[in-house]
Amino acid sequence: MVKFGAVGGSGIAVNFLVFNLLLYGLKWAPMAATVIASCVAMGSNYLGFRFFAYRDRASRTRRQIALFFAFSGIGVIMESALFYIGYHGLGMDTPLGSNLAKALSIVLASAFRFLVYRTWVFEQVKHSR
Repeated sequence: MVKFGAVGGSGIAVNFLVFNLLLYGLKWAPMAATVIASCVAMGSNYLGFRFFAYRDRASRTRRQIALFFAFSGIGVIMESALFYIGYHGLGMDTPLGSNLAKALSIVLASAFRFLVYRTWVFEQVKHSR
């Protein structure tokens, strides 16, 4: 769980950095900024999970990669929908409000990601005796 947290924490930092750069630095639309930021974080998280947090689990296979990106895609959709609700539905459209909406959406979607990554994507290696 600690390693998941370390990788997840770095992914959150990447997510926020890219989000704020796109939204406030480059003046992108809020939904485009949140989706792109989430996708960039997804890529950095894969590397962290595969080579750090879950390196002792099943070897990399096409199935593992497909599952990771499929479940991550669902996570991006969840995160984006939650961000949309906060930003547009609840009027959290100031710099502070948008970052709060982003944070809440990340936290909620991360609970889903933790469960599916640990259970199906990076399965525990079964050792025979």
